[in-house]
Amino acid sequence: MNQPKNSMFNTSYNNKSNIKKNMLIPIVFSAVFLSGIIICLICDIAISGSCTWSLITTLSIAFAWAVFFPVAVSGKNGIIAGLLSFSVFIVPYLFILSNLLKVKEVFSIGTASSVISIIFLWISAAIFKYIGRTNKFTATGIVFLLAIPFIFIVNITLSKIIKEPVFGIWDMLSVLKLLVFAFICFIFAKRR
Repeated sequence: MNQPKNSMFNTSYNNKSNIKKNMLIPIVFSAVFLSGIIICLICDIAISGSCTWSLITTLSIAFAWAVFFPVAVSGKNGIIAGLLSFSVFIVPYLFILSNLLKVKEVFSIGTASSVISIIFLWISAAIFKYIGRTNKFTATGIVFLLAIPFIFIVNITLSKIIKEPVFGIWDMLSVLKLLVFAFICFIFAKRR
């Protein structure tokens, strides 16, 4: 289709083109996820004669679709909607997954970790919304530093559930890496 030369029609043509493009992205995105579900179901039924492991993949694909669909449709504007979707669906997802696997720890440990993670992600989103507008490096550095206390909070929470030490060598390495990344971000922020 040739684009009209009159500028009044260009705007109309561009709007129609954007609408088609905006409608195509969610359709293709959803079709890819749906085809993954169908392929898993077909393979599971062909191999075992019923739906066994494919229920786990179907649940996980549906959860991933619910979280990433707003981002796929709206791009950067959909990140908050995706985070909201994650916040709403993570606990039901873990509950159903725990029941499918018949492992209650998936729900108890997963929920404890995810609630803490959701709080961290929302605080990070707020930091990027308010500080990231003017200086993305400073916002990133702050988020790296903020991750350190959250590592301790997750570890303390999990140590109460699974009776493991609160702090190990890998945690020290993680904290060291976060400090280095934060330092690098603050250096870049200062140079700008």
